[in-house]
Amino acid sequence: MNTEPNAPGFDPHMLEALICPQTHGRLEYDASAQELVSKKAGLAFPIRNGIPVMLIDEARALD
Repeated sequence: MNTEPNAPGFDPHMLEALICPQTHGRLEYDASAQELVSKKAGLAFPIRNGIPVMLIDEARALD
């Protein structure tokens, strides 16, 4: 979870509207890492200040 006081958080209900930009598949919310994970693409998209960054160039490759 966000450790900054008064920092906006990610609303998990947004997952219903978001899809992976690479595979157009389902995303999972990783609250501890503040990322949206696409297992099918092997990518994790960062959430910054409560806003998902859905750019492939900004995603982290999963191990």
